[in-house]
Amino acid sequence: MSKATIKQVAAEAEVSTATVSRVLNSSGYVSPDVKARVYDAVTKLNYQPSAIARSLKQDKTFMIGVVVPDISNPYFMGISRGIEDVASKEGFQMLFCSSDEDSAKEDRLLRLLHEKRVDAIVLATSGGNGGLIANLIDNGQPIVLIDRKLELSEGLPKLDLVAEDNSHSAYLLTKALLDDGHTRIGAVNGPTRVSTGRERLEGVLQAMKEHGLEDQLLLYSGDFSIAGGERAVRQFLQEVSKPTAIVSLNNQMSLGVLLELVRSGLHIPNDMAVASFGEVESVLLLKQPGFYYVDQHPYDMGVRAGELLLRLIQKDSGTEDPVTAIFSNEVKQML
Repeated sequence: MSKATIKQVAAEAEVSTATVSRVLNSSGYVSPDVKARVYDAVTKLNYQPSAIARSLKQDKTFMIGVVVPDISNPYFMGISRGIEDVASKEGFQMLFCSSDEDSAKEDRLLRLLHEKRVDAIVLATSGGNGGLIANLIDNGQPIVLIDRKLELSEGLPKLDLVAEDNSHSAYLLTKALLDDGHTRIGAVNGPTRVSTGRERLEGVLQAMKEHGLEDQLLLYSGDFSIAGGERAVRQFLQEVSKPTAIVSLNNQMSLGVLLELVRSGLHIPNDMAVASFGEVESVLLLKQPGFYYVDQHPYDMGVRAGELLLRLIQKDSGTEDPVTAIFSNEVKQML
């Protein structure tokens, strides 16, 4: 059976196609009697409006692309949920994508989303795509940055940004271990090509320097993955002078740290104290973990990013400058 057309619906309801369009799009006044006739015709003919035709007519697809490094990470899941809760109320659907911390994959995803004519893109960048992002913006693609900054360069305008105070939070996290008397600390950092990796390392170094312990810091450059945290622990345990505490600067790496410490037969925190940039739910399985963590607010960040992208799509911002929303975090201890 062929699909019903808007002309057939109009004929069945004895109205014009323009009236059918007004009823289905809730645009303009239509009498209750006419609305009822149109809806009856739609039901009788099982009419399905064309999303493609509607997007061409309205110059909107009502689709938003969200590109994050790892959609399975609870942190980015929280951000994505916040964005969706805000945008869905305005009729937008989400396309969620993982770049896997791969700049080349991020490039492909950004091009694909732009080709699909998404109304906006929310991006937690893996780095290295400044030129492409500048071109997309020049072509009218609204972009909101989440969690990670872009290095401002020639041709790349300042964009709306929702991020954390990474440096200060990492400083407080490291200071908590130092205040507990630890002097030999192993730090598991992420890639410094992205702003979160650079800024969090800056915070750790600042805390160690204030205590005159820069030379007591062991550094492992990870990749924001569980495996990266596991590898870091194996490296630290091979040191002649082993650390008594580990500060891990990403929740996924922190999970890897905890898993490898348990596999090694070490007790937390008696044998090794752990501090994490972000909460790790599995730590609840440990007895008296004494676990320090940065209490993040990914859902709230997602909500703010959603508000900013709607502002861009609806062009309510006028000539206002791009917004930078920085979230401050507390360091808490799970006893």
